[in-house]
Amino acid sequence: MKNQSQAMAYGLATVLLWSTVATAFKLSLREISPVQLLFIACSASVVVLALVLVLQRRWHLVFSLSRHQYIQSLGMGLVNPCLYYFLLFGAFDRLPAQEAQPLNYTWALVLAYLSVPFLGHRLRKVDVVAGLICYSGVVIIATRGDVLALSFSDPLGVAFALGSTLVWASYWIIATRDRRDPVVGLFLNFLCGLPFIALACGLTDGFGFGLGQGVMAALYVGIFEMGIAFVFWSYAMKKAENTARVSNLIFISPFVSLVFIYFILGEVILPSTYIGLVLIVAGLWFQQWVKAKAPMPEAVPHE
Repeated sequence: MKNQSQAMAYGLATVLLWSTVATAFKLSLREISPVQLLFIACSASVVVLALVLVLQRRWHLVFSLSRHQYIQSLGMGLVNPCLYYFLLFGAFDRLPAQEAQPLNYTWALVLAYLSVPFLGHRLRKVDVVAGLICYSGVVIIATRGDVLALSFSDPLGVAFALGSTLVWASYWIIATRDRRDPVVGLFLNFLCGLPFIALACGLTDGFGFGLGQGVMAALYVGIFEMGIAFVFWSYAMKKAENTARVSNLIFISPFVSLVFIYFILGEVILPSTYIGLVLIVAGLWFQQWVKAKAPMPEAVPHE
């Protein structure tokens, strides 16, 4: 049953959770490596999503898919969580949270560009203009305001962050042809990806982590960012009478995230971060506003 008030409540809850994860990433990465963070978070998310399916009495759907859909789960699991979060956590490991987090928000713009060759969409002037606005913000953040010198604070970290947007956008283009239940699909993707993540962890940094702040933050990421936030957002979309109003809530997240980054991580927010973030959000908002009457296929935004 549609209920806009409930949709907005679920949307706001999701945005609040997304606003905390950049801080959780950095807290975790202070003590453990990106691949260890990925292993712990993915394991937690598999458990949470399984519990959600059991509580919703949809667990039987996990065993009712076709052979092709199980193979699809394996392929999509290699993309998300394996490749996507490896790049994302790699970016946060190398960059301050205030830089990595805004760069990741450009995934929506990349989605519009990739939809041209892969979904047959037409590239409009709004996409070009939005791209110029957004990526001018990216350059300002990545160079910490020293635009003319084009000296990036950490070129590899910036590459990881922008690479993660490419992978995330590609994932959602693939997902447009996914006919599985959303929660079942995400659960199977993560379940299929987990053995590869465990293998990578075992062959590199190992499993020698204690139950400290790093592990607790990683569990938070898995439970909330990879699990509950997705479920809440799905509820918000299902109950929304006006999905655009709910979708617009995502523009709150990066600014709220800076509050957590400042007070919890103690990062001094640079003027270049504010300027770049405003440009990125303005470009994305402009793109969505112009395309309001002809929206892209629904996808799940990200922190």
